[in-house]
Amino acid sequence: MFSWSSAARRPSLPEFRLRMLRILSAVPKFAVTALIILAILNLLVGVILRYFVGAITNWLDVDPVPFTWVEEVGELSLAWLTLIGAAIGIQSRSHFALSVFVHRLPEATQLWIHRLNHALITAVGLLVAWYGFKLCLLNRTLTTPGLEINLAWLYASSVVGGILIAIYGFAMMISPLPHGDPQH
Repeated sequence: MFSWSSAARRPSLPEFRLRMLRILSAVPKFAVTALIILAILNLLVGVILRYFVGAITNWLDVDPVPFTWVEEVGELSLAWLTLIGAAIGIQSRSHFALSVFVHRLPEATQLWIHRLNHALITAVGLLVAWYGFKLCLLNRTLTTPGLEINLAWLYASSVVGGILIAIYGFAMMISPLPHGDPQH
């Protein structure tokens, strides 16, 4: 028989946490997907404006259509795409790793080398975030020439990317060694 009891409706706390973690880990992937689409469309618009609309306005002898904003949108999307994508690469363990010596060591030593590598990755992520924050503060009064977007938005990509790199690096540091393919 169907019951409306609270146990039947609500997932357990660990199950809820796992679902929330899955959702939160998907947000950067959706952001990167949206940024890739934005970059592709931006490049397409830039080519159309430069080569087709520019030629048409010259032929008709009218004022050209300004397209300086295309470069600014491309620069912003590339900065965000690169730093968030680097963090996703750490999370999915898809960055380049050269396995020459470490896989021959005992498993306990491999684990400590794995932890040291990811501790260094975490430290670099925090360093990137810190200096990105300082750059945001330094450039918060400046704007881009075409769209007049605050330059702090450009440098905020390093803050967000650095924090994500640090979080994912720390998560990899405390995780057990992956079995199968040799790491590092």
